[in-house]
Amino acid sequence: QVQVVESGGGLVQSGGSLRLSCAASGRSFVGYATGWFRQAPGKEREFVAAIRWNGYTTTYADSVKGRFTISRDKAKSTVYLQMNSLKPEDTAVYYCAAQGELRVGLSTEIGSYDYWGQGTQVTVSS
Repeated sequence: QVQVVESGGGLVQSGGSLRLSCAASGRSFVGYATGWFRQAPGKEREFVAAIRWNGYTTTYADSVKGRFTISRDKAKSTVYLQMNSLKPEDTAVYYCAAQGELRVGLSTEIGSYDYWGQGTQVTVSS
């Protein structure tokens, strides 16, 4: 059974930092991309960042560029999202998602990801 589990969320003051972790298990994800998405109350789920299996190719939403960094530890099969200079508008449930098959390019689309975690809450106070 495939499992995607996020951790590391919490409450932080504006300007602070958090690091989210995502661990996927239950099948091989070697070669496939992983993404982070978020959903704020009353809003649609939106793309945050994604990374190829090689760990060298990444893409970010404009709203987080320069503040968030996505990375991968292949040995631990874990993907991280380092979030710095957090703002109240970053408050959301953050979801990790893994692709289950090879796709062209590094997708920012929800429908391109096959396995999803339950989410972890990030709250940024002003």
